[in-house]
Amino acid sequence: MSFFTDTPDGIILNVRAQPRSSRAGIDGLIGDAVKVRIRSAPVDGKANKELVETIADAFGLPKSRVVFKSGETSKTKRILLGGCHDVSAVEKVCGL
Repeated sequence: MSFFTDTPDGIILNVRAQPRSSRAGIDGLIGDAVKVRIRSAPVDGKANKELVETIADAFGLPKSRVVFKSGETSKTKRILLGGCHDVSAVEKVCGL
């Protein structure tokens, strides 16, 4: 199974969040998901906010184009990169 799906709205990433990490950033693949480290604890939406910021920075997108499709309260999430259709850039950022 692939870690992303290309849709008419953009690319949907399967993301595995690792809160309370010593550093933030994309850390390759883990199974069929992209591993994203974030410093914040999963309290009051702080981890999700930092996750959106980290993904937006990595892909050069505005934060408003990084949207949760599912899993806001789970470690495993599906996130839409709105308007992004560059599969090769996604693979490069994710370490492939």
